[in-house]
Amino acid sequence: MKFISQLAATLLAVTFTTLQAEERSPLWEAGVGLAGIHFPDYRGARHQQNYLLPMPYFIYRGDKFKINRGGLQGLLYQSARVNLDISLGGAMPVKSDDNVVRRGMPNLDPMFEIGPSLKILLAQARTEKLSLRLPLRAAFATDLTHIHHAGWLFHPQLGLETVIGATRRWKFGVAVGPLYASQNYHDYYYGVAPQYATLTRPSYTGKHGYSGTRLGLSLRWQFQSLQFGAFLRYDNLSGTAFEDSPLLETEHSLMAGFGIVWVFARSKHRVSVTDE
Repeated sequence: MKFISQLAATLLAVTFTTLQAEERSPLWEAGVGLAGIHFPDYRGARHQQNYLLPMPYFIYRGDKFKINRGGLQGLLYQSARVNLDISLGGAMPVKSDDNVVRRGMPNLDPMFEIGPSLKILLAQARTEKLSLRLPLRAAFATDLTHIHHAGWLFHPQLGLETVIGATRRWKFGVAVGPLYASQNYHDYYYGVAPQYATLTRPSYTGKHGYSGTRLGLSLRWQFQSLQFGAFLRYDNLSGTAFEDSPLLETEHSLMAGFGIVWVFARSKHRVSVTDE
């Protein structure tokens, strides 16, 4: 459950992500919260999972090293319009016996993803920012006793973030873009080894290439020490490289979640923040 709680916090990063004009923020913040997530076993699966978990909250805004709502971040390069940092992602474990099309196959271990992300600011107004993100991540599957490389994922995306209302307490974000993945990444989720083939589940080997198009929406509200965030993520899997897999049940995949955080401690020292 500890791994799931940490991964839930990472998946909910989008609920607390915003770009804003330069301001002074505490060097660090600490708090506690509650996170709820609803998601399919994997993109294209019909079986759903739900978690309601306590969520630790800690922010550190250092010059070269940061801990933010997306996890650990090492800033590799920064200028007025270009940032190069570390991108994180992940996926929950799957019990194959709970999933009709995977019964009799091995369980899917939790997965974490890490790699460089280039961010380019395309346009900026008083309350809006338009940017291009180019994250390339290596994926690793692990049950905490072993770990193996599970391929690569590339997710270019165009994002718009804006502040709503005069009080600036509401912040909204939208991002859209295609996904591309390596053969072994697709094979991890959609491949069927010959020994697990049945009359209704033929053997299948994943292919590299197009992995769908993703639309993400996020909303955040903050007032003093209380924060609320919610996100919605939709994946369209039509025409993907794995569309012939017997494990792909639907071309539409939806994930949703929310988080509530109470910040109980803040640093008195404040730093400039232009991108958080």
